[in-house]
Amino acid sequence: MKALSASEAVAAIEAGTLTSEKLVRDCLERIAERDPVVKAWVHLNKDLALAQAKAADAAKGGVLRGIPVGVKDIIDTYDMPTGHNSPIFKGTQPFGDAACVALCRTANAVILGKTVTTEFANRHPGPTTNPHNKAHTPGGSSSGSAAAVADGHVPLAFGTQTGGSVIRPAAYCGVIGYKASFGEFSRVGIKMQCHTIDTLGLMARTLPDIALFRAAVLALPPVKIDRGIPAPRIGFLRTPIWDEAEDDTKALLEETATKLAAKGASVFDIAFGPAFNDILDDHGAITGWESFRNYADERVRNPDKVSAELTASLKKSAGITFDRYVAAQRKGAAFKVHVDALFEKVDMLLCPSAPGEAPKGQEFTGDPRFNSIWTLAGTPCVTLPAGTGDMGLPLGISLVGCRYEDDRLLSTAAWVAAQLH
Repeated sequence: MKALSASEAVAAIEAGTLTSEKLVRDCLERIAERDPVVKAWVHLNKDLALAQAKAADAAKGGVLRGIPVGVKDIIDTYDMPTGHNSPIFKGTQPFGDAACVALCRTANAVILGKTVTTEFANRHPGPTTNPHNKAHTPGGSSSGSAAAVADGHVPLAFGTQTGGSVIRPAAYCGVIGYKASFGEFSRVGIKMQCHTIDTLGLMARTLPDIALFRAAVLALPPVKIDRGIPAPRIGFLRTPIWDEAEDDTKALLEETATKLAAKGASVFDIAFGPAFNDILDDHGAITGWESFRNYADERVRNPDKVSAELTASLKKSAGITFDRYVAAQRKGAAFKVHVDALFEKVDMLLCPSAPGEAPKGQEFTGDPRFNSIWTLAGTPCVTLPAGTGDMGLPLGISLVGCRYEDDRLLSTAAWVAAQLH
């Protein structure tokens, strides 16, 4: 049976043809069937989930009406451990909810469980597999959230992004990933890797679900996606690392640009100014400087419990000077202004979501750099499933909007999605 979207489930609950308890039981059955292969969940308490569902049914109302939500395991939950995929925090029970979780509970959601993350949302992987082919990575660091949504375990899930940790796994798993404008969502209760860049993101199977989920996290009424917008102006921005995209990704982006132009969009090539061709180096300087300091306790008190990958990364980051960090922050500030100015000419940018399909194996979660550009820019981004590659795995396209115009981006993305299907 096709898994219900969150919006469909809310409508059914409001109509009295579905209950939260029934929906949660269906999700738990799907997890019991599939998670031995997908391995998306690190903590799941069936009794707690069902108790929440019964309470949601009794309470009625709320934006999320008893819809189950998966929570990435670097995000605090008062009634479930937050382990960060690290032996340092194994079994640790936070004293409270992260703001985003508390707001979902206020919206009458069911916090179903905790999804697998890479260690501290960095590079060392967890056990999660790609639901389309278990021999491949689901991406990272929001591995479990992307896989759980893609495989029908849960309609909605949280991710976070420092480089490409929402957009890339969503693209690899064939779902919709949304990274908000920097600062739009509260990050209270989320472990920080890089405090000037880390951004909360959402995953779902439909754009209306993203809009619904976003409303809950902002404690606002849902803003309906405008299906009547005119054909947009689209800037095809290949980015400075276009040559590193795989052939099937390049072909997909070119075909998408041609198709959207044929449907009435104004599509034209656009590029960064030459001063920003090396902007990824500045992203690396900022994230390296900040992560070395934000992980001070872990690397100083528990060095034997930090993975080899993270230890090597932090050792390299120790060499970044404060002057380099400041220069990168200044360049990043100028880059944000530069990107903002691009939207005087276009309504959205069309870019790659990842170099290609999900790589084989679980050790390497994929190259995040196509996403890191936009994480640094602070822009809202949406990845849409748009095709398959040579191995039959999903490929996504990224649509980038102007900062703090997230509503507009979601409506414009819906126009794009309608033309592609």
